[in-house]
Amino acid sequence: MGATARNLRNMRQFYLVFSIWNAVRTELSWTHYRTLTRIENKSARLWYMNEAIEQNWSARALERQIGALYYERLLSTQAKQQDLQPVIDEANHKTTALALTVKDYLRDPYIFDFLGLPSVSLQESELEQALIDNLQKFLLELGKGFAFVERQQRIVTEDGDFFIDLVFYNFHLKCFLLIDLKMHKLSHQDVGQMDMYVRMYEEKKRRSDDNPTIGLILCTDNNRTVAKYSVLNDSDHLFASKYMLELPSEEELRHQLEKERQQLLAQQGQTDNDYETIRLKVLLKLIQNHVNTI
Repeated sequence: MGATARNLRNMRQFYLVFSIWNAVRTELSWTHYRTLTRIENKSARLWYMNEAIEQNWSARALERQIGALYYERLLSTQAKQQDLQPVIDEANHKTTALALTVKDYLRDPYIFDFLGLPSVSLQESELEQALIDNLQKFLLELGKGFAFVERQQRIVTEDGDFFIDLVFYNFHLKCFLLIDLKMHKLSHQDVGQMDMYVRMYEEKKRRSDDNPTIGLILCTDNNRTVAKYSVLNDSDHLFASKYMLELPSEEELRHQLEKERQQLLAQQGQTDNDYETIRLKVLLKLIQNHVNTI
């Protein structure tokens, strides 16, 4: 490594960020650490470092996950399900893995910017093929522990055959994940179809040593009414998430969080209050800190 002005600045930044030598992990390369030093949020930086080691991310994969706001999206997904204090604890103190339950292994939204596909005039079969063609990147976006099983897996019944778009297995959760791709906003028909797929899979495919099957509907937009008044509302194994074909800007993320907050308040018959305002500020601050470093 030459002693150029740029390299000297990088080495100085590395020393300031990782001043405690024991905090440096030998599993990562200098390129990994150059990327990590650009993250100001300590909790995010340590989380990314641990995930890069545990998931064996290349330096390029690490940079992609940071650019896709992986950590912030996990926090945002958790914030929809948790009270304020755990969110603040995660933002300021915790450095352990965020994914502890089935819900935490999934997130909303998923970012498929690596496909390079247009957001209009796209068929489900084209999206499915693109995900298979970019399987390694798709697995990276899905998260930890997922392995690909089959595309268009056939389920035979006495009344006909059914085909599941994508099937994965998670060796941490020890269960199958069924994914149904939709090119429209979530509908109650989509939920009913996935519920049927999961029930059939439980009966015909799941082994005795597997945990219950998970069903995930990937759609262009969520539908809170359907989510509230369908089996999605009280199911531990049926989920729906939005997918995006382009990485949203900071302003788009800000707008999305604000829209979700207003919808939650309207559903609960509440007005704007300190609880929700503080939670939004926590999430927006995390995103602001991160975007300023990349």
